[in-house]
Amino acid sequence: MAAEKLYYQDVFMREFQGTVTRCEPWKGGFRVALDRTAFYPEGGGQPWDTGTLGEAAVQEVHEKEGEVWHYTDRPLEVGSTVTGRIDWERRFDLMQQHSGEHLVSGLVHARFGYDNVGFHMGEAVITMDFNGEIRPEELAEIEAQANARVWEDRETHIFYPDEEERRQLPYRSKKELTGLVRLVEFPGTDLCACCGLHVARTGQIGLIKLLSVQKFREGVRVEMISGGRALAHVNQLEEQNHRISVQLSAKPGETAAAVARLGEENFALRGRIMELEERLFSQKAAECRGAGNVLLFEEGLEPDGVRKLAAAVMETCGGLCAVFSGADGAGYKYALGQKDGNLRELCQEMNRQLSGRGGGKPFFVQGSVSASRRGIEAFWAQALPDGGR
Repeated sequence: MAAEKLYYQDVFMREFQGTVTRCEPWKGGFRVALDRTAFYPEGGGQPWDTGTLGEAAVQEVHEKEGEVWHYTDRPLEVGSTVTGRIDWERRFDLMQQHSGEHLVSGLVHARFGYDNVGFHMGEAVITMDFNGEIRPEELAEIEAQANARVWEDRETHIFYPDEEERRQLPYRSKKELTGLVRLVEFPGTDLCACCGLHVARTGQIGLIKLLSVQKFREGVRVEMISGGRALAHVNQLEEQNHRISVQLSAKPGETAAAVARLGEENFALRGRIMELEERLFSQKAAECRGAGNVLLFEEGLEPDGVRKLAAAVMETCGGLCAVFSGADGAGYKYALGQKDGNLRELCQEMNRQLSGRGGGKPFFVQGSVSASRRGIEAFWAQALPDGGR
């Protein structure tokens, strides 16, 4: 006999008592059936409930051939009465997410005629796939409308119409349905065939936040969060903005302008650094004129700076120029250059001995090594005829 589905009678039931009707080993654990349960099995895009049955942890819940199975970490005695406790925080979060998805999907369908062709309720965000294009500014309007529906705090209506009545109703469904169909209605917003659990009133959703919209297949994918997740998201952004405002000595409402000013200052400083580097590289090239093979270590250079210094010195030294920048433990970036040279075999041998990687043209190569400065110097003492400069 199928279990009495208490989760459809009262979605706010957090604790119940049921009698164990079956218990059997299952994939390293056990699966338990009861005569009545408030644990929702996975279905309708909504994940299963978790919680406890007596001392047993309920890890998953699935309905198979009309039986609701609770997958537990320990066995329960058949015929015993157990107390079931739902992980209410998780259940209510999932109800908020699912109900928020209905409001958004209903509004999108009403405005654009698009269908929700894909729905995934993840641990962090909800994704909805629609078979048509939605621009970001249009999504912002949908978000405003969805939250207006939330704040109307209207009652959710769940019913099972007979077949004749159902044929007259404009409900959403991903496929043709027959038999007894459960319809979930958010009055004035959405009517959809769904077996999932939802809030009793729209006000219990709290807040809906649409995070992003991006091209996906023939339409778009929308990311959203509702309720407690939306509040946590707002709090996280507020905390980050507060920390930024403290770092920039700007009011919380003026951080964007402060970051823009910082970007302009950074751009100007980078230009000045590049100018000073060019002077330094020219000076180094002049110092190394006619020196032959040269090995240079310079602190704090980016890969582009290493390349520019090697390119400048190779033009004047009359031999091979090897430039390294970095630190022991963190590794070194390198650039090797020699006019009309062929450095490929040398580069390969250096990479082999110094745990490096890189390459390039015959006369100029770049990369990085994981060796120490002493190891680099030892390699070049052998590789360069004069030991380097």
